[in-house]
Amino acid sequence: MYLGISSSLEHGSPEEWAAKHKALGLKTVVFPVNYTDGEETFMAYKKAADEAGLTIAEVGIWRNTLAADPDERQKWTDYAIGQLRMADAIGAACCVNVVGTPYGPRWDGGYRDNFSHELWEKAIRMIQQIIDAVHPRHTKFCIESMPWMIPSSPDEYLQLIDDVDRTEFGTHLDVVNMITMPRRYFFNDEFLEECFEKLRGTIVSCHLKDIVLKQEYTFQLEECACGKGNLDIERYARLATEENPCMPMIIEHLNTDEEYVASAQYVRERLSNGDLM
Repeated sequence: MYLGISSSLEHGSPEEWAAKHKALGLKTVVFPVNYTDGEETFMAYKKAADEAGLTIAEVGIWRNTLAADPDERQKWTDYAIGQLRMADAIGAACCVNVVGTPYGPRWDGGYRDNFSHELWEKAIRMIQQIIDAVHPRHTKFCIESMPWMIPSSPDEYLQLIDDVDRTEFGTHLDVVNMITMPRRYFFNDEFLEECFEKLRGTIVSCHLKDIVLKQEYTFQLEECACGKGNLDIERYARLATEENPCMPMIIEHLNTDEEYVASAQYVRERLSNGDLM
């Protein structure tokens, strides 16, 4: 596995950005600029990453390409196409979004209709439209697993991959996002095995974090920093490495650069006894 962080770290140039990640012992990065910054800028960041020996794990979209308003939906679909085109030009492992929703005020929020047949069909058409506009050669377009919208399980992921029917579509695995019930939490070792067994050959990037059970009723889970929860991180890293020795595993959802630095150091130390990094 190749460890990375979702923070771009405070920096003043592409070279400083790459040097800071390399100095932390990281091997992969989340791309810090968008296609709207212009080709000269994003190719300068690619050059800096290449010269520092860093792979580019992912280009993010994080926009609602299923927005209810047609003008907004078109705007973010065009943005997604631009991001995917840039991702392919810089050789990123994936260009990733969540599926989004037209059913409520929060674009990535949980709603009953997120699991409707209508949403499923909308998602398939949206994914095909974005991929077919670019036909990427080096990058997979991905929809990140989520707790309250598709795909929320490895079986849903497999069905989505089958229905999209595009070789340019891959899996962006966030296991913690799919730990939504007691069995998956307490037996997350088994759930990790299930995810990698079922999705083998499709996984191009992973998110790395932890999850802890709160003591309040009813069943409540909280995402947390690596080592603060119950996730079998060693198994996660081993399975990811077996899938791809260069698999990007990106630490995310921390608040400060200092927290990211500390978390990266913790994960590297925790996994240092195995042949995983």
